[in-house]
Amino acid sequence: MTDQHLLLGTCDYPEHVPRDRWETYAKQQKELGLTFIRIAEFAWSRMEPRQGEYNWKWLDDAVEAYHAEGLKVVLCTPTPTPPAWLVRQHPEILPYDREGRVRDFGSRRHYDFASPVYREHSRRITRAMAERYGQHPAVVGWQTDNEFGCHDTGRSFGGASAEAFPVWLKQKYGTLDALNTAWGNVFWSMEYTDWGQIKPPNLTVTETNPSHVLDFYRFASTMIARFQEEQIVILRELSPGRFITHNFMIFETGFDHYQVARGLDFVTWDNYPLGMLEFFAPPGHGEALKTHFARTGHPDLISFNHDLYRGLLGGQEALGREGKDTPSGFWVMEQQCGQVNWAPFNPLPADGTVQLWTAQAWAHGADVVSYFRWRAATMAQEVMHSGLLRHDETPDRGFHEVKELEQAQFPVGTVPARVALLHDYESLWLYDQQKHAQSLSYWAQTLAYYSALRALGVDVDVVHADADLSGYAVAVAPAITLVSAERAAHWERAVQGGVKLVCGPRTAFRTPGGETWAEGQFGPLSALVGAKLLQYDSLRPGLSQKVSGNGKEFEAVTWAESYRLNGAEALYKYVGGPLDGQSAAIRNGNVTVIGAHSPELISAVLDKVLTGAGVDTTPLPEGVRISRRSGRTLVQNWNLEAVEWQEQQLPGVSFQFLDGI
Repeated sequence: MTDQHLLLGTCDYPEHVPRDRWETYAKQQKELGLTFIRIAEFAWSRMEPRQGEYNWKWLDDAVEAYHAEGLKVVLCTPTPTPPAWLVRQHPEILPYDREGRVRDFGSRRHYDFASPVYREHSRRITRAMAERYGQHPAVVGWQTDNEFGCHDTGRSFGGASAEAFPVWLKQKYGTLDALNTAWGNVFWSMEYTDWGQIKPPNLTVTETNPSHVLDFYRFASTMIARFQEEQIVILRELSPGRFITHNFMIFETGFDHYQVARGLDFVTWDNYPLGMLEFFAPPGHGEALKTHFARTGHPDLISFNHDLYRGLLGGQEALGREGKDTPSGFWVMEQQCGQVNWAPFNPLPADGTVQLWTAQAWAHGADVVSYFRWRAATMAQEVMHSGLLRHDETPDRGFHEVKELEQAQFPVGTVPARVALLHDYESLWLYDQQKHAQSLSYWAQTLAYYSALRALGVDVDVVHADADLSGYAVAVAPAITLVSAERAAHWERAVQGGVKLVCGPRTAFRTPGGETWAEGQFGPLSALVGAKLLQYDSLRPGLSQKVSGNGKEFEAVTWAESYRLNGAEALYKYVGGPLDGQSAAIRNGNVTVIGAHSPELISAVLDKVLTGAGVDTTPLPEGVRISRRSGRTLVQNWNLEAVEWQEQQLPGVSFQFLDGI
């Protein structure tokens, strides 16, 4: 395995260009050093122009063109784009938005995962493709569908989903009395007396019952998982030995990714750093941060997703690599290689950024980076989006950066993280349903802790809140607001085993049903934490709360909560305001809780916990990050300008390998 290294690919669309370009493109792709070509995710109308009338000739020729150059093909099931004939024959497959409106044909992802009619056609086209290409020597793997949840399509609020939701609830609860009790429907006279009375949680006069929302989100996630599983079963049957994956998205919240990833061989995700920055820049930093990283993206936004998808199936080490002729770690299936077209602003990346993105992906565990797309589209919605080739087929800036990459310097191996950051989609759904502070969200709170860890030079695994923690020195739970008795017991065993646990605000505030614990925040974690919630304070912009301790003073913004101590000790206390003198951060043995939302306080507490756990920290300048993989240390400078660090000059937008760090 020591001779394996990072491999590259691209997303190609032979159906978008004249037939006489296919062999030329395949030859250019091979000469560029690419290994994989992903195709066909949006080509259903070309495969089946009318129901039951298949046209495979063009796809046969395309696959053969790649095969002739020794390229490996990843085929996609084309279900994100049901063709017009199917939609017009069966309009009942269409989804409904949150406003109760039908989302019609003319774009993509226009289907309801719960539709039995669409599920039948999904199985049919998947089987037809697998029967024809499942054993083709060029086809090494499959991608199911494309970007589940994109454009807020993970949930349909009418049609087939509205019909299936009460059925799912009846299977879960058995009786309406059980459901009414679980949801607390006596509140506001929301009790149901017939299953048919229950609808999706939208279009209510004011806030929807969070327990209703939580179950609807669980239902929608289950529909996606079942939809994909039907495709997986067919592909396993007809294309044995080929891998199956799906390309997940940046900070997607429309389904439980851990649930949907089950049954895949590995996962991939689509990395668009500049567009991501416009939507997910850390709050409180304003436009200055977006401008500073406008041409590179923010390193922590990108690497968080790398670390999330590396751990989605339990880590690449658990998947195994022996006996496969293709890598089995996570992939970046779509890597931005120029400007995008879908953000509010779409600047060109700085010179060297495509190489920096590629190196960072490798450093966080990617075995393959595949660039989107080969040639810039000359028609329809994505004409403003770049490719490795320009519209006129000349090589674009990203092409030249890929050509200059030395892939052999990126050996495949493990990421030696000793810190686990805990993540849970049900906590995300509950947290964001009742934020109580407009400028704070699950992602914002989680990223505050993740960024603090990365700024301390620490490698991080992002894992499920119920994952095995025995191999870690420190586990950080920034925003796990849903904690069951089982989860609490699991964490307690980890702490007893020597893991140091750090929790953020609102930890264990909710039960699995979505209500609060009757005994208050922490519920079954109370003994482990050694405290209970005293008060919480939602801080509007311009309103802050001072925090003091250990000879230092910090400023909390957005959120502050205090605790009644029952065995724990106060590490920091609030100064002034209604929380004056109350505890802001506490410790009980190996468990630390930070109640104040303050990046500086978070960093200070984490640094002390990490050092106490034997995890080395290396404080880094803004925009400089360290990552370790396969025995190599990668230092990256994401700033446009050079940075002085450890008596050396790091050029702007660059990476280099350093020993001894």
